[in-house]
Amino acid sequence: MTHKLFLIVPLLWCFLGCAQKESLDLDESYQQKIEISLDRAIQHAGVVCLDVTGKAIGDYEMISGTWSEYEPAWHTGQLIQGLLEAYQVTQNRDALNYAKKGGDWWASLQFPEGHPLAGYLNAFHGASVGNLINTTTITDGTPGLFDLSTVTGDDKYAEVASSAGKWILDNLYIPEHRLSYNIVNPETREIWKDKSPHAQHQGHEITIKQVARPNAEGYLWKDMFEFTGEERYKTAFLEVCDGLIASQSENGFWMDFEPNDPNTGKIHARFNTWNAEALIEAYTLTQNQKYLDAALKTGHGLASIQQKNGVIFYLSYTDGSVDDRSPCGSGTSFAGILWLRLLELGHADFKVNIRKALDFTLNNQFSVKHSDENLAGGYYEIRQKAKDNGKMKLIYRDIATAFGLRFLSDVHQYEFQ
Repeated sequence: MTHKLFLIVPLLWCFLGCAQKESLDLDESYQQKIEISLDRAIQHAGVVCLDVTGKAIGDYEMISGTWSEYEPAWHTGQLIQGLLEAYQVTQNRDALNYAKKGGDWWASLQFPEGHPLAGYLNAFHGASVGNLINTTTITDGTPGLFDLSTVTGDDKYAEVASSAGKWILDNLYIPEHRLSYNIVNPETREIWKDKSPHAQHQGHEITIKQVARPNAEGYLWKDMFEFTGEERYKTAFLEVCDGLIASQSENGFWMDFEPNDPNTGKIHARFNTWNAEALIEAYTLTQNQKYLDAALKTGHGLASIQQKNGVIFYLSYTDGSVDDRSPCGSGTSFAGILWLRLLELGHADFKVNIRKALDFTLNNQFSVKHSDENLAGGYYEIRQKAKDNGKMKLIYRDIATAFGLRFLSDVHQYEFQ
């Protein structure tokens, strides 16, 4: 399953006392459907979503037919993770080769020895934030690097991720707040402690929660503890997870941190799911029920914004409204991954949600015969935007395929292996 669990799922139930596994009640046709879907998505991920260097190419604007770069470090890391999980299911060597190409590009981002930011990564944000380094762009992508070292036996990927995590802990972590500063200017080496580049913060008082985040996404310090054996990484990871519990809103989300927006009530499904995923990792590390209870709150919160057809919209709000021009395949698949983890841990509340997310993902994969080769084989995610000059943008995002690969692989391993 997700991250290192995908290597040991058959052992999980005996670890939990050999309890009877709760089936998703999928008929046998789903096994073939998932396998065919994964093979198609592997080719889309490796041929379309990664460029010749191994970098994720970002967002595809369907009207103009052009791609634009957006947070390539974490997009690449998630594609690596999805490809590796699909490789475990299909044994398609292309998936492994594409993942290695992505990992080599990711490792090339490391600032070299002697540089003022040596050990950190030049993980530029892109789009309106430009070349500023967004720390979340690093941590969101690191699970794929640790997985790649596990699968290939080459430690260089985990070592680069660990080097970045050490730099974050040494230079950006604020223990009293259990947060890390998020923005670094690679040219001036300035750490942004009193300003934010994000539009939703403009015109509002800048507080610590606008310039620093939990950055639990990707549970980097937990992986570093397991990779290096250094206790300080475990300590820092659990501190951050305790901070997540303390700052969790009653609805199960973390409304005080962008890209959630307490002013409008906007809920960013993936951000909240990432935090809950980290809490589950804390639970597996410690067996402390408080972490699992907090993750369950998020699971129920996500279930409350899932639509009847299984989708979660990118623009969902605390008052129950949605913008139906923003079907979010990545958020839907990621919620499915979380619900499946909770099901593994004995919570059957989300079986219907998993089934709906699964059917949405399978039913909304672009045809491999699609006339636009930029879409063929990818999983569905569309955002519609109106520009001030009257132009419209209709955007497909590569991360729908990254999370779709993960989700379908997880379902396959849970139900059929």
